[in-house]
Amino acid sequence: FAITGLFPAAAAAANCAATAKIKARDLRVINQTQKENLRKFYKGKKYKPLDLRPKKTRAMRRQLNKHEENLKTKKQQRKERQYPLQKYAVKA
Repeated sequence: FAITGLFPAAAAAANCAATAKIKARDLRVINQTQKENLRKFYKGKKYKPLDLRPKKTRAMRRQLNKHEENLKTKKQQRKERQYPLQKYAVKA
């Protein structure tokens, strides 16, 4: 932008705003690509940085995941093995 016209101060302010917008856009793209690369790097790793973990809510983070929910105790496994589901045939 060229600073010309009757109100150079206003033009300068507009110029500053425009350059600030451009800088902000560039920074956003840089930060996004940086975070994307970090996500790729930490994918499948046991530990991840806190800012790359899913946010959710505090209660949701403390819930058991699907795998943990479906686990059975040794006692429960033994009971199911020793006493399988009874099958009955009804005479029609």
